[in-house]
Amino acid sequence: MEVTSPSAVRAIMSRYGLACRKSLGQNFLVDKNIIEKIIGAADLKTADLVVEIGPGLGALTKPAARSAARVLAVEVDRGLLPVLAKILEGAGDIEVIEGDALKIDFDEMVEEKTGGAYGREGRSYKLLSNIPYAITSPLLIHLLRGRFHFSLMVVMVQLEVAARLVAAPGTRDYGALSVAVQYFAEPEKLFRVPRTVFYPSPGVDSEVLRLTVRPRPAVDVRSEEDFFRVVRAAFGQRRKTLLNSLAGSGLEVPREAWQVILGQAGIDPGRRGETLSLQEFAAVTEQYLGFRGR
Repeated sequence: MEVTSPSAVRAIMSRYGLACRKSLGQNFLVDKNIIEKIIGAADLKTADLVVEIGPGLGALTKPAARSAARVLAVEVDRGLLPVLAKILEGAGDIEVIEGDALKIDFDEMVEEKTGGAYGREGRSYKLLSNIPYAITSPLLIHLLRGRFHFSLMVVMVQLEVAARLVAAPGTRDYGALSVAVQYFAEPEKLFRVPRTVFYPSPGVDSEVLRLTVRPRPAVDVRSEEDFFRVVRAAFGQRRKTLLNSLAGSGLEVPREAWQVILGQAGIDPGRRGETLSLQEFAAVTEQYLGFRGR
């Protein structure tokens, strides 16, 4: 079945009694050129395993299967599963898995489906996803902090979120999500996707990014948990100075101590959190851990 035109999608939805679920962020991509560009951005090889999150009606799934060895497509909407089975029949080595991507251990899933050929002890694999806007941040954090054995992620996100993922220190869009993503991966904006190429059309444009997962995090820290606690605290009150943000963050360190910690890290306490680089956040965390005797 054709799924790359609004009329085709409407016909399928009508035929099977389906409705786009706003709660799941269901906006189906219906532009062949954009689909080809996304597949090209993933640089798929014949030996690649692809995990797709949110296949929808299979617009990306089918061309991915033509280029890769196998596609595991994770779909949370149970109502789409029988329709997907019909759409994807004969399209290649594709398995649709019902599940919530926010809760899945992807390495465990991949190892089970491939007999260990891919996953923690096997080969790395790639991810494709038109991420529902409502879960963009938590899903990216889950994918990256889970340290699943992805080598590459090609994702479509809301335009303003894309700006945050690649933002540099000192810019308006730089925040805790920027630090988290850049700690684990090298994000690269590829191309803009207008809202008009979706059915139904969302209220904003999107952007496709490629996230190349780093073999090692961007900076060395003794405690990732504390590193991200410091980062979140620094961005917790953006209008305040770094000293005031950290002192009022609930990290159980008195204001006077934060003054010392920042001085030892070589950071002016009058700066704001959004001006700190990953290396500077790492330096603050190291001094914080030292003060806590850890």
